[in-house]
Amino acid sequence: MGVIVRCDGCDSDMSNMINMIEVTDFNAPQLDVYARLTEGQLLNRHEPQNGMFIAESPKVIERALDAGCVPVSILMEKKHAEGQGREIIRRCGSIPVYTAASDVLTQLTGFKLTRGMLCAMRRPAPRTVSEVCAGARRIAVLENVMNPTNVGAIFRSAAALGMDGILLTPAGSDPLYRRSIRVSMGTVFQIPWAFLDEDNGIRALRGMGFTTVAMALKEDSLNVDDPQLMREEKLAVVLGTEGDGLAPDTISDCEYTVRIPMSHGVDSLNVAAASAVAFWQLGRRGHR
Repeated sequence: MGVIVRCDGCDSDMSNMINMIEVTDFNAPQLDVYARLTEGQLLNRHEPQNGMFIAESPKVIERALDAGCVPVSILMEKKHAEGQGREIIRRCGSIPVYTAASDVLTQLTGFKLTRGMLCAMRRPAPRTVSEVCAGARRIAVLENVMNPTNVGAIFRSAAALGMDGILLTPAGSDPLYRRSIRVSMGTVFQIPWAFLDEDNGIRALRGMGFTTVAMALKEDSLNVDDPQLMREEKLAVVLGTEGDGLAPDTISDCEYTVRIPMSHGVDSLNVAAASAVAFWQLGRRGHR
């Protein structure tokens, strides 16, 4: 068994041929990208030119397309082909568009699709640290943040609250994991980011003129709204992994250690929540 080609016609408003394909066999190899390949296999970080990712929901897919990402195929609820997915299909040209009912797609993918639409895309060419930092005055650095939900939430906050770029250590979660992309609402395609060399990353940032700020709980920590921080022309805000936070060596390499004042005996916030507070305060110079 295979998949059945259901429609090979031209839409009245489209110059491209629509390659609509109804899913009838879960084992069809064309569906491996949605159903059987792991995130690691998709992203192929060691050979990024061959990597792929999955964008979920029309808004996220639109932002990926706006950023120049190249679509490979679409998997969607049949009912959306003439509704919210119509413009996306037009923009994607003649790539395969696999369709099925909602319950069939849930069985295939193992999760309920957000607004009934997925798009497999080529992984974009990676940026360098120098490219991300060029012209930037406020950047975030994520040290070994492992949870894709947290990474996506941090990207969304960074894009909304005045940060110019994000750097990540390679051991952390990849921003192009499906869940990271979805939680970020596609802002992973709007704010520039790159992977940072763990061995000399903080020192390299200082060499580019950034003052480094470790978000950590120490007795000598400054409050996040300290006027000294607002006077700094270029800041790199460094956030640590869930649970353990920043490595001691990272904290010692940074010029400032900063905390968020707490009430009711609470000692810390989740890293995604802490990032939003820090970005709101420290990302304000020159942006608002």
